[in-house]
Amino acid sequence: MEDTNWDAIVLGGGPAGLATALMLGRALRRTLVIDAGSPRNRFASHMHGVLGHDGVPPQDLLARGREEVARYGVEVRAGQAERVDLVEGGVVVTLDDGAALTGRALVLATGMTDVLPDVPGLAERWGSGVLHCPYCHGWEVRGQRLGVLASTPLAPHQAELVRQWSEHVTFFTAGLGGPLDHDVAARLRARGVALEEAAVTEVLGDGEAVAGVRLADGRVVELDALFTGAMVRPHDGAVAHLGLDRADTPVGSFLAVDAFGRTSAERVWAVGNVVDPGATVPMSSGAGARVGGAVNMALVADDAARAVAEVAA
Repeated sequence: MEDTNWDAIVLGGGPAGLATALMLGRALRRTLVIDAGSPRNRFASHMHGVLGHDGVPPQDLLARGREEVARYGVEVRAGQAERVDLVEGGVVVTLDDGAALTGRALVLATGMTDVLPDVPGLAERWGSGVLHCPYCHGWEVRGQRLGVLASTPLAPHQAELVRQWSEHVTFFTAGLGGPLDHDVAARLRARGVALEEAAVTEVLGDGEAVAGVRLADGRVVELDALFTGAMVRPHDGAVAHLGLDRADTPVGSFLAVDAFGRTSAERVWAVGNVVDPGATVPMSSGAGARVGGAVNMALVADDAARAVAEVAA
């Protein structure tokens, strides 16, 4: 008979979710991970800036993580949560196959989707010639001809940051929807960053490589890689109807959580990119370890309260 009752249910089997599950499993908590199998970094061939795993393919890290959590009795199932409902003493999770699972605690680690600029030739090069994080990819394109395509209010910050990896940077500003701040423009020009106001209409190159961009006036700017940010869509639809507190950011609205990942619902936590769009793999893993400990402590307190009530009865 299928087991449907758990101490903790973790939605999402990426670095944040598996790190959370690892801590809970080691705390002797009966833990289930539901994984949709679409991690945000699946478009990248290698991870960087991950201590002890630098250059490792993302899927290899997840495979090892699954092996590790299994040692502590954590179960990982393929699937997707359609809905989470709050009930006395826990939650009910309804999956896309209709199964209903109950848990004393829920951790949302479902990640997010990058909503890319609608420019021909960009999406198919995402994670290869089109990049977003210079800490993740900057070393590999250091010293090359780099472009930064504005698509969010954070683009000027990205342009200043990318300049650290190359002296040959062009910032395409049309996506800002207005003039570039005078002081920011002065800093960029002082650092040798070329400012280009014409809109980018196409990303050019062979295969996944970037060779340049075509502008609205017909000119072509030759490049070796293009950085761009993205508006993002957190995968929190399963709890949308609960009316949990949210926080607005320059790249979208996210669930509000405390320092230990707890949402405004007592039995629901959230961790990783679903609440922190800037979290890299090691940041998500570290946050998951913290949340796993926090969830266990909440369950410890709940166990004690139940024991006191039973004695009193």
